[in-house]
Amino acid sequence: MSQTLIVVEDLKNWAPYYPSSQVLSFAEYLNTEHVPARQRVRVINLCGEYPYLSDGYYCSLLAEARGHHVIPSVSVLNDLSKRALYQIQLGEMSKSLEQALKQQDKQDTLTLRFYFGTSPNPEYRDLARRLFERFPCPILEVKLRFRKQWEISGLNAGSPNDLDDEAESDFANALDEFSQQVWRKTPSKKKFRFDLAMLVNPEEKLPPSDKQALKKFIQAGSELGVDVEIITQRNFLRLPEYDGLFIRETTAVDHHTYRFAKKAEAENMVVVDDPTSILRCANKVYLADLFRSRNVPTPKTMLLHRGNKSLIEQLEARIDYPIVIKIPDGSFSRGIVKVKNRDELKTNLKTLFQKSALVLAQEFFYTDFDWRIGIFNNRPLYACRYYMVKDHWQIYNHGANRVDSGGFETLPTFEVPQKVLQAALAATQPIGDGLYGVDVKEKDGKGYVIEVNDNPNIDKGVEDRYLGDELYRLIMGEFVRRMELHKT
Repeated sequence: MSQTLIVVEDLKNWAPYYPSSQVLSFAEYLNTEHVPARQRVRVINLCGEYPYLSDGYYCSLLAEARGHHVIPSVSVLNDLSKRALYQIQLGEMSKSLEQALKQQDKQDTLTLRFYFGTSPNPEYRDLARRLFERFPCPILEVKLRFRKQWEISGLNAGSPNDLDDEAESDFANALDEFSQQVWRKTPSKKKFRFDLAMLVNPEEKLPPSDKQALKKFIQAGSELGVDVEIITQRNFLRLPEYDGLFIRETTAVDHHTYRFAKKAEAENMVVVDDPTSILRCANKVYLADLFRSRNVPTPKTMLLHRGNKSLIEQLEARIDYPIVIKIPDGSFSRGIVKVKNRDELKTNLKTLFQKSALVLAQEFFYTDFDWRIGIFNNRPLYACRYYMVKDHWQIYNHGANRVDSGGFETLPTFEVPQKVLQAALAATQPIGDGLYGVDVKEKDGKGYVIEVNDNPNIDKGVEDRYLGDELYRLIMGEFVRRMELHKT
């Protein structure tokens, strides 16, 4: 379990806010030794003044020496103390500034105040979040000016002592969202052995798990002594207070999900999907070469490089039409095209090569359904048949205004043909021991692996149709097993 401490210079400064036993003066924090060594502690340093060798500076310094996770860190305080240091980290901010200030008079100079990466003004929230990712600080004061384009002319760690009544309310709301435990009037009566963060994106159109499935994960975790809390992209700095991270939004390498996984791994947390699995599964080129070298059964496959002038002739000599061509990082049937002849091949390769230097070409054979085998820790958990969309060759059909999907059938794993299970396990074993969904086509009694997904769908009423609540308990049980190993 974790503990959050708020450290202020003087307890009188906390008077406008709700009383909490988790608030300490700097003098009390300086002399306290009551926190168990094995307990994770997060410190929110609100001493107010942070110059070198001040109380605020020493608070962050001591917190880091004690192994506590503190905001702001000494590194952030040092960066904010010198313009030359913080300017280094302000690259690629011009688009965020332009978007946030597009309605602002260009003759103005502007000072904004952000609280824990958020702003009471909606138009500034993206800018606040991006700055918070670079400079995690409870209160960040930002000075802006226009010189050909908007630019940040000053950054400063603000003090809660300088806030008026309205600003105090905004600050309290931001702190409430950032650290909910501080504001609970009565602690939960139920004690949990572990804390698990479940990362989701509420705005995602095709999430790996629907809201009902997320509730099932939370319920299963509670039954096993795990407090499962839903977090979002904004909660990056809260990761160290948890024992594990379960990513339930679509992953990608150049994406915050990968940064979350890397951060969790660096904090020695149990993490699914782990960064290695994301890295390996995100790219179909990697998987294709991995399958070839490990003799995993797949349809005929060829890598196409846009610099190869004879690639069409080489491809046609190896694979008959129709041919499926894919960009390496497509998902949910996106970035995948079936071509019937050379003209279609040329046209679509031209488009796909604008996105990637390498494109995957694969033999096409039609089946009424694809097998999806869910595997966790090298053990098959569930099996589904995903049927093709009517009059379409894929299980998803992305139209202009909607996405259609085919039907499904969920079966116990013991009813899956052995060749299909063997192919799925052969595909995941060289990748890792994470949670995977393996797409397999069955033809002439054999299983052919299409791809491995590191973030497989688990939706209420679909993948759990056969096992029901037991599927969620099995997954949460594996988290418990791993968190217990980390604890020893």
